[in-house]
Amino acid sequence: MWHKYRGGVMLHAAPDGTVLREHRDPLQHHDAHHLDDGRILYTALEPLTGADAAEVRGGVPGSEAEGGTVWADTIKEVGPDGELLWSWRAADHLDREAFPLHEAYAREHWPLINSVTPLRDGNVLASLRSVSAVVVISRATGEILWRSRPGTVSQQHAPTELADGRFLVFDNGVFRPGHDVPYSRVIEIDRTGGDIVWKYHDPAREFFFAPFMGSAQRLPNGNTLVTDSPSGRLFEVTKDGYLCWEYVVPYFAGYGESEVRGLFPSEPNAVFRAYRYTAAEIPWLETTA
Repeated sequence: MWHKYRGGVMLHAAPDGTVLREHRDPLQHHDAHHLDDGRILYTALEPLTGADAAEVRGGVPGSEAEGGTVWADTIKEVGPDGELLWSWRAADHLDREAFPLHEAYAREHWPLINSVTPLRDGNVLASLRSVSAVVVISRATGEILWRSRPGTVSQQHAPTELADGRFLVFDNGVFRPGHDVPYSRVIEIDRTGGDIVWKYHDPAREFFFAPFMGSAQRLPNGNTLVTDSPSGRLFEVTKDGYLCWEYVVPYFAGYGESEVRGLFPSEPNAVFRAYRYTAAEIPWLETTA
């Protein structure tokens, strides 16, 4: 598991590459949200064993990590000096029956939080991939204040809050209920009723399928930038679903570590996430008229 997505180093660097500050946590994985005041909100893990591990529902029987361990997610927030300011444990706050692992997933990791983002109201938005749920976590109590309706998303990534309070989600579509051919899409969920109010998928649905990773960014002009991560493909679509810009990363390279290379033997051009910036947002770049 660690060789697939381990992290551990979170840093703030100057444009010339100078490291200004750094925080290390060997149990960090997938996501770290750096706030402007130096705080970092990130996902991490803790081991569950014995009865605690057995209480996790779903997954492939007997597929726990070594020693019968189920690695459970935590969320941490640290200050600029590394001081722990806030934390949350899935083991404390997730109902095992309401958030079971998909039956095809290994029991080594529950519920696989692949993104965590602070909301404008101070609460926390998180994506729980292996249980196919997007949730809002109360910063004050740790309880789940909102969750996507079951069946709305399928092994999703990177939910973000839009200006009107809706959530934009990259919905990967692995094991999508009721569909025999997998496909990915980007959806906009209304928080009040949980309905999908906008979506994009390729007209030939199976032509856009990212089984892992992926992200989406709503742009100021109303278009959406989509990162088709495994294919190294970045593209922009209008509200009406018109493809108006596309770029495929032309650089391919194999993983240097033998354990990772065994999992991904080809030379990928994958991109975890991509963001569009205006020139004004990158002031250290020289621009020409």
